[in-house]
Amino acid sequence: MRPLILILFAASICDAEDQQTWSARLGWPVGTRVLILHADDIGMCYEANVAAKNYLQNNHIQSAALMVPCPWYNEMADWYKQNPSEDLGLHLALTSEWKWYRWGPVADRSTVPGLLDKDNYLHRDVRGVAMNASPKEIEVELRAQIEKALRSGPRPGHIDTHMGTLYARPDYTEVYLNLAQEYRIPAMVIEASPETISKFREQGYPFNDDMIKVVKNYSLPKLDDFHSIEFADDYQQKKQKFYAQVKSMKSGLHELIFHPSIETEGLRNITNSWKQRVWEAQMFADPEVQRFLEIEKIEFTNWKEIMQRFESSDAAGKN
Repeated sequence: MRPLILILFAASICDAEDQQTWSARLGWPVGTRVLILHADDIGMCYEANVAAKNYLQNNHIQSAALMVPCPWYNEMADWYKQNPSEDLGLHLALTSEWKWYRWGPVADRSTVPGLLDKDNYLHRDVRGVAMNASPKEIEVELRAQIEKALRSGPRPGHIDTHMGTLYARPDYTEVYLNLAQEYRIPAMVIEASPETISKFREQGYPFNDDMIKVVKNYSLPKLDDFHSIEFADDYQQKKQKFYAQVKSMKSGLHELIFHPSIETEGLRNITNSWKQRVWEAQMFADPEVQRFLEIEKIEFTNWKEIMQRFESSDAAGKN
């Protein structure tokens, strides 16, 4: 009898964990794997905009996020006006990483000097931001990006962080999540479970007690886990790595990010990772990938639906 008791005990623990996932709290059946396929870096360049529009118009992905400081933001914001039902959020950008293709802040430069490098653009990397920018400067720039988006198109469906900069320091994260709550726009943030804390500490994020407190105090919906499409040597390998990622997903609410762009000479001159981005612009329209997701019984959602479920259920009171 003892082995049976242990099995039943383990099963009861798993069932309790399933019921605590954000997917279950938001009304999906217990045990469901719910996924947002999310395109990042939109508005960064023309090539990214074309790829995102192709995917969204054909319902191949559920969500995308725009970089407000970037040269092609306005074109994509105009498209959003014509397609307000899509889930377009803001990929809040505090860095400008490419060698020749640069951008500056939305806020007046005189108000955010700590965000600027020697060339008067945003810093090229997260370290440059974390070593120089105050939380107040972060707030000024994030607020400027959000306000510009509110003026230039429909309400953003969510906000997230370019290159993870807003998780580089707990005081940055606090600014980010406070603004999400103030504007009532959900932020991309992961539930601070022991498993996710361990995972992101291993990836180099400073998930210390201060960060955990900030995340736990956040009152809007959270993800159960977060994933990024992995680099690969060729397209077939990229698909195989994606399949492995999906198979490893537990029940819960997941987001998987990628950076799709169509191939042009311009893209090849912006980034050395252009092949990865071109493959990522092909993958989710690939019939083989679509069949795989059907077989895996993945449910799809976006941030607008998440917020609708959150506001129409008792999940808000339990958070």
